[in-house]
This record gives sequence, C-alpha cells and structure tokens, in this order.
Amino acid sequence: MPGIIYLHGFASGPASRKAQFFRERFGEMGIEVAAPDLSQGDFENLTISGQLGVIERVAAGAPVALMGSSMGGYLAALYAARHPEVRRAVLMAPAFGFPRRLPEAIGENAAAEWKRSGYLEVYHYGERANRRIGSGLLEDGARYENYPDAAQPMLIFHGKHDTSVPVRYSEEFAARRPNVRLEILDSDHELLNVLDHMWQMSRTFLVDAV
Repeated sequence: MPGIIYLHGFASGPASRKAQFFRERFGEMGIEVAAPDLSQGDFENLTISGQLGVIERVAAGAPVALMGSSMGGYLAALYAARHPEVRRAVLMAPAFGFPRRLPEAIGENAAAEWKRSGYLEVYHYGERANRRIGSGLLEDGARYENYPDAAQPMLIFHGKHDTSVPVRYSEEFAARRPNVRLEILDSDHELLNVLDHMWQMSRTFLVDAV
C-alpha cells in the first residue's frame, strides 16, 4: 500500500519529471509513491469523476497522503474533501475549477467548437503527440465545486509567474482556510527550478503522515 499517491496534471502522465523526482526522493526514505495514469489509457474520455475513481482504487480506503500537480492538485483537493482518511496533501500550482476555467484558457471560439464537435485536439506531454479530449470532461466537471472544502492540512506551492494557472486561485483557496499554507515561489507553472525547495518542505510536511 503506497504511503503517498502522486497525481499528474492534464495531458501529462506518471512519467512526468516531478512525478519521477518525488518518487525517487521518497523512495530513498523507504516510502512508496504511487503515480497512477489518471486517464487509464483513455485520454479522449477523461473526466473528473473517472480520475477520482482511479484515486479511490489506488488508495483502497487506506489513510494516505496526496501530492498533485496542476489538475492533479485540484483532484487532490476534491478527493480529500470527500475522503477524511486522507491525512495531508501537497498541491503544486493547483488548477482549481479546472473544467470550468479551461474554456476560458483556450478562448471562446475554440471552446464553442469543442462543445459543437464533441472533442478538442491538444498536445499530450506524456505521449509527446496530439491527442483528442472529449467534451465529457466539461460536462462531468460542471458537477464539481471550484474550491473543495477539504479540512486536512495542506501545503500549496505556486509560482508567481504562472501564466497557465494564475496564483490568485491558490490565494483565494487559502485565504479563509487555516489548514492551508501557501508558498508563492519565484517560478512558473512547471515549478521545475524549485524542485529541491519543494522536496525539503514536502518531506518535513508529510513525514508524520506516511
């Protein structure tokens, strides 16, 4: 049973640089980090509900800690709000309200075409190729709240130069939640230049939870 479950971002995968980095670092401490493929090989039919189901199967009802990047950070907060057995969570540039805000990010015309045709073509960083994503992501995502009311201790890292997910989303989430600590870093959405800093803080934050 993994002590930590790592949740990758949109159009990414378990082989992402951050996933591998944290898996290796915690592995050196004897702590297993599971990094499931949240699309389960079916990216076109990806939904929030389906991804939460993947997490639930991996966690198997056990008390675990979560780490999530971008959309994975949003999923971690959603899952924690629904599963009190989650002990703690580390969110990296969490894309709160992802399905509602994605149309804004891609533009009105592209969003309208996505809904009309039923799919959108995006670059999948994990597969290094263009892949289709169905509009079910938007329809299913409308069921979920932008800011999950999770009570567990949470540590958020967000780059102040993030143009993909503005840091104000994390600021709004943390503002009225005493269980949340927000670290705004001199970085962008990827946070790759602050990996060592995030590792040191995450190790301290999660060590008693795993």
